[in-house]
Amino acid sequence: MDEMRPSSAAAAAAAHLGLASLFPPGLQAIYGESRRLYPDQANPLQVTAIVKYWLGGPDPLDYISMYRNMGCPGQDIPEHWHYVSLGLSDLYGDNRVHEFTGQEGPSGFGFELTFRLKREAGETGPPTWPAELMQGLARYVFQSENTFCSGDHISWHSPLDNSESRIQHMLLTEDPQMLPVQTPFGHVSFLQIVGVCTEELQAAQQWNGQGILDLLRGVHIAGGPWLITDMRRGETIFEIDPHMQQERVDKGIETDGSNLSGVSAKCAWDDLSRPPEDEDDSRSICIGSQPRRLSDKDTEQIREALRKGLEINSKSVLPPISSQRHSQDRPQQSVGHFQTQQTSRSRKGSLESESSAAIVPHELVRTRQLESVHLKFNQESGTLLPLCLRGRLLHGRHFTYKSINGDTAITFVSTGVEGAFATEEHPYAAHGPWLQILLTEEFVEQMLAEIQDLSTREVSKLPKEYSWPDKKLKISVLPDTVFDSPLQ
Repeated sequence: MDEMRPSSAAAAAAAHLGLASLFPPGLQAIYGESRRLYPDQANPLQVTAIVKYWLGGPDPLDYISMYRNMGCPGQDIPEHWHYVSLGLSDLYGDNRVHEFTGQEGPSGFGFELTFRLKREAGETGPPTWPAELMQGLARYVFQSENTFCSGDHISWHSPLDNSESRIQHMLLTEDPQMLPVQTPFGHVSFLQIVGVCTEELQAAQQWNGQGILDLLRGVHIAGGPWLITDMRRGETIFEIDPHMQQERVDKGIETDGSNLSGVSAKCAWDDLSRPPEDEDDSRSICIGSQPRRLSDKDTEQIREALRKGLEINSKSVLPPISSQRHSQDRPQQSVGHFQTQQTSRSRKGSLESESSAAIVPHELVRTRQLESVHLKFNQESGTLLPLCLRGRLLHGRHFTYKSINGDTAITFVSTGVEGAFATEEHPYAAHGPWLQILLTEEFVEQMLAEIQDLSTREVSKLPKEYSWPDKKLKISVLPDTVFDSPLQ
């Protein structure tokens, strides 16, 4: 359990006496940036993990510092609480949590989280629920090893403070005040969590996170220039300014397509080309089966496919296999992260599941062409299929679903995507548990006409099935419980 306390008096004394060498350098660097903003709050309140993650505790963040920010009355920026995490970056440099890879690259995951919460009248201290929210996001990062970037969105499906608020999801952006810092263990940037309503999240998915963040900055009560979250906000930006905001989003989707290149999701696929009892086929992914794990190189390529999308005025390219976890040249685009507050697996549980079979070396896994496939998605993943087709493939791009329950991945590609192993001659191809599906523009238009009901996002009776026998493709939208089986 977390506890709230002031920062260590010993640490403050050490800094005052110039004994910086006694303080972990990564921690010192982040405290230094915080002291630049808050010179009068050298000893802020903190939420800290009683049992540190590196000692077996459940919470990856060692500390969350909480500051009182007076805002900027001249810019109509209200007073608020400013939360800063410590633990996603490498604080210690001794491999207790993060592998030390040198000063030139990212420190740990390369970022820390921040959050700005509007201060309510009469509040004398910061609420602590944002600290638990940040711990939840940190657990997701540690479990999946999927990093966050500016413009990403996070589907949370619950009021962030467990109240009745409409603020139930999050976008991520650069913190407007915290500057990137260079530590002895690499560089660290600061990503700010921005609470948003469901309609704003959906618009970010259909267009892009950066576009919606820009709209929020222009509406004072929706965040303003510093994107301060107000949990009492009762109207979306589309209700505050119905015509202008929606017109800007519609124009952006039509002109730019969607910058959402992929999501972590509940999904699976079956190879219908051969009988399911053929256990020798390591590339047949069935619900209830035990597929072999992706090689490290394939896992990294899928991560890169989630990170990279179409760069302006260039062809969309699936990134080459790389051994580096972090991409330094990622374009401004969004990666969605489906996440719920109930996730509590260990870090090992994501890509190193004990129930998985042995890793198949990359060189020994051949790419296999499939004749017929069956795709399976939960309802939330299924509602993104129209976005995948209209916002991505019709703009010459690709879209990846990466299973949160295992190594399964499904990447849709258009004919303009280079580097794919699916081709027009063999549109369904698998490399281990990674399936690629190449769809022509004509087929995409046909599919869009037949899955229009998925665009409504209204709860409907499941399962739903869509089939194109001439293309030997079947898609099912299934209840979450199907994917939550321990055998999955």
